[in-house]
Amino acid sequence: MTTTDATRHHDPAVRGFASDNYSGAHPEILAALALANGGHQPSYGADAYTEHLQDVFRAHLGPRAEVYPVFNGTGANVVALQALTDRWGAVITGDTAHIHTDECGAPERVGGLKLLTVPTPDGKLTPELIARQAFGFEDEHRATPQVVSLTQTTELGTRYTPDEIRAICEFAHERGMTVHLDGARIANAAAALDLPLRAFTTDVGVDVLSFGGTKNGMLFGEAVVLLTPGVARRMRHVRKLSMQLSAKMRFVSVQFEALLAGDLWLRGARHANAMARRLADGVRAVDGVRILHPVESNGVFARLPHDVSERLQKRYRFYFWDEAAGDVRWMCSFDTTEEDVDGFVAALREELAR
Repeated sequence: MTTTDATRHHDPAVRGFASDNYSGAHPEILAALALANGGHQPSYGADAYTEHLQDVFRAHLGPRAEVYPVFNGTGANVVALQALTDRWGAVITGDTAHIHTDECGAPERVGGLKLLTVPTPDGKLTPELIARQAFGFEDEHRATPQVVSLTQTTELGTRYTPDEIRAICEFAHERGMTVHLDGARIANAAAALDLPLRAFTTDVGVDVLSFGGTKNGMLFGEAVVLLTPGVARRMRHVRKLSMQLSAKMRFVSVQFEALLAGDLWLRGARHANAMARRLADGVRAVDGVRILHPVESNGVFARLPHDVSERLQKRYRFYFWDEAAGDVRWMCSFDTTEEDVDGFVAALREELAR
């Protein structure tokens, strides 16, 4: 192989429902990367693309938003939570939250903070649930609750209304806590709610946002967005300390510009949500399948016989959510097609009939 040779190592015809991270990059994102390539630009975020990105985000989230691009979602959450907490600080979150279940302890081990979890059967926090851990603020023997972290859409595919988030923010702020929103799938929430992004973030009191791009067509990159001025100190230092400062940041920033300057973010999210609804409608008509949660974004959670899932996984990739119970998760993406969905439903019927 020469230095210019490349070999395809996968079959592009293979489709699945394992994760919206399984999809490739949107063609418009790839075109934007090519646009930013060539020539020299200052490194570490001093480039023209990152400078312009501030205005792109402010158009969606308000004139006081400050944007800090990072590499990935775990990094965005760790950077955001570190910036909001003291060394003795704690974060109240749901027991299904990504920061608790899927980040290998990074917020605690890398961020050096304590997670205080509460049960969230539908994935959603409420003031009443938060109150279970919102105490002992002056107790030197207990980590101090300083942040409430919620996810929109949730890890169970459900979504918060603006009023629900406002109630959480008011409860937290009254007790001196700030509010962080993990928005790995924030575009899917906006599409499902049919609302502007700021309607359930800036306008209802969210202080800091982890803004997801990878699950909505970007090749790589997420962003930490400060929505409340002065809420976090030394964000640039925290980002660097957390190994989330990209030398060639223009290639993260230009992707976000392509995603957010027009309607690409909304087109992709609406399509993914629509495919999840089509999938849910299809499997509801199949005996032996139970939908577990309201389908409010781009994910479908279901329960079916374990052996059926194992056989079906050989035809389409997807994950068990609770293997002991037989619960599975099916995710749709910006590039999921109606043929993908209908083929999956047909395969499911075949495996259940065996």
